Amino acid sequence: MEKAKVSKYKWSLLPAILTLAWPTMMEQLMQTAVQYIDTAMVGSIGTHATAAVGATSTVSWLIGSTVSAIGVGFLSFLAQAYGAGDRDAATRASSQAVIAVLASGIFFTVVALSLSGLVPVWMQVDPEIQDISSKYFFIIYTPMLARAATIIFGTMLRAVGDTKTPMRVGIIVNLVNIVLNFLMIYETRSYVIGGLSITIPGFGWGIIGAGTASAISFAVGGILTTIAIWKHPVISPSGQKLKLDMEILRPCMKVAFPNALQRFGTSLGFVAFAAMINSLGEVSTAAHTIANTVESAFYIPGYGMQTAAATLAGNAMGAGDKQRMEDIARLILFIEVLLMIASGGLLFAFAPAMMGMFSSNPEVIALGAVVLRMVAVSEPFYGVSIIIEGMMLGVGNTVTPFIYNILGMWGIRIVGTFITTQLMSMSLVAAWACMIMHNLFLFIVYAIHYMKVTWNPLNKKKSTAKA
Repeated sequence: MEKAKVSKYKWSLLPAILTLAWPTMMEQLMQTAVQYIDTAMVGSIGTHATAAVGATSTVSWLIGSTVSAIGVGFLSFLAQAYGAGDRDAATRASSQAVIAVLASGIFFTVVALSLSGLVPVWMQVDPEIQDISSKYFFIIYTPMLARAATIIFGTMLRAVGDTKTPMRVGIIVNLVNIVLNFLMIYETRSYVIGGLSITIPGFGWGIIGAGTASAISFAVGGILTTIAIWKHPVISPSGQKLKLDMEILRPCMKVAFPNALQRFGTSLGFVAFAAMINSLGEVSTAAHTIANTVESAFYIPGYGMQTAAATLAGNAMGAGDKQRMEDIARLILFIEVLLMIASGGLLFAFAPAMMGMFSSNPEVIALGAVVLRMVAVSEPFYGVSIIIEGMMLGVGNTVTPFIYNILGMWGIRIVGTFITTQLMSMSLVAAWACMIMHNLFLFIVYAIHYMKVTWNPLNKKKSTAKA
């Protein structure tokens, strides 16, 4: 009887999980759709254009993920405060988030713009496309302050259960980006539809147009997200003084700092990984860039559920509800594995067709299809590690994920890729095999951690109380 009661209670969490997850999935779906459109539009210019835009993308991950780590610190704090019903702490945290946005946005603007000329050189980009790649990088980082606002404020909204607002902002931003891409990338051209000639104006800026469209859409996103948080009934910084509040910042940074180190370390690994791939030539760079773009759509269910896991785990932690924490973990893991099996199967089946959407080069399509089918098999395993990591972030445990991710990235992916591609002169297939080994390593260590009773911090508190 008790067992049936627990099972029923577990499934009763499904509406709460889906309410948090589906807007995040929709937001990421829109972002991925626009990324697909961007890649297809740029790819229509030529393989060199795809390589020029994609060659510095890992540096973008490095910067963006570091700012996201700050957001994780606020996510953990706010989710727990919200679960405990502490509105005062939640409101005070919002003013500290404003300071974090200003500090990180200004800092990374200066860093990115000042180093834009050197980044393509460091990334071993083909000398023929270094100049245009540098200009593209400079343009997309001009609105870094707005990008920081979108990341940090958006994370705060999700922490208190509002995933719909970031979704709506994301939809608007992506629509702006699509329209501006059509106007800025191509020359003025005419289409004949049903005997009617339609002229679409265009600036004909090519890669520069793609970068400008992205920069403007980033600025729009930052403005809209800032307005949304200022109007929020719980976490609005309106009326708060912009001065350091260490009582709030200390626990936020305690969570954010290890996560920042993790994201910086793994993103730096992505940079090293991409640099080694870029050294394999234009075809490998283009295939890698497109395959990454294609793959990102199939991770949407995983990361949507991770948002729900982090928020609900933080709420349960704040409320001190041990049973709810365990029920959330079991149910989300079950749903996640099913979703990732389905998405992995689709990716495996349609890999060549997906590559063909972004390139007409048969070498690029064939190479990309091979690596996509390789990674498709590992998706369910990676999905497990995504959810367990999300639970840990929600309860403020960022040290363990830091250790796991750094070991996996540098001990397996980077060392393996260096040996296979740089010393043994193997291809992109070998590099992606090392990436898959990294993902399987994360599955193993996170699964072992989850099977230990101590994964749930509330178990530790219970044990301490008994002692």
